[in-house]
Formats: sequence, structure tokens, C-alpha cells
Amino acid sequence: MVVGIVKIKIYTPWVHSLKEKRMVVKSICAKVRNNFNTSIAEVEEQDTHQTIVLGFSSVTDHTAHADSILDHIIRYIENNTEGEVFILDREII
Repeated sequence: MVVGIVKIKIYTPWVHSLKEKRMVVKSICAKVRNNFNTSIAEVEEQDTHQTIVLGFSSVTDHTAHADSILDHIIRYIENNTEGEVFILDREII
């Protein structure tokens, strides 16, 4: 069993309230869950308006497959959000 884990930070300068941030986070999480059947959640910076930190993981049987899934998810998030995406931590166990 191979587990791929990624933590990304998304900077969203147009968000000015926690309510707006919550809408953005829920939208991203729902889209990723529906398209990739993976676990994703906001893991840090819950009280900061313009910073979103998401963590997601994928379980598979090969390292290359886990790496590919993580790449696809990161690319999907980059293409479906207007914010700047930074990869903070990526690990395959």
C-alpha cells in the first residue's frame, strides 16, 4: 500500500471575509472529491481570510500511480481556482 500526501497553500487576494473563504474552500473540496474520489480538507489557516491551506491524500498500490494522481489533482486545482497555488509539502509513504 502506498499513500500520497500533499499540502498546498492557495492565496486568494479577493476574499475579504471568512464566509467568502468558506465558499471557495467548499467548492474546491467538492470538485476534487467528485472528480478524484480522494480525501481533502482545510488543514491550517482557518481564521485567515486570504490564505487557504488544503491537505489531500490518495491510497494506491504503486508509487508511480500515487505520484500521477497527486500531479493530476494539483493541476486540477491550479486550473480551477483563480488564486495562486503553492505546494508546501508532498510526501509518498
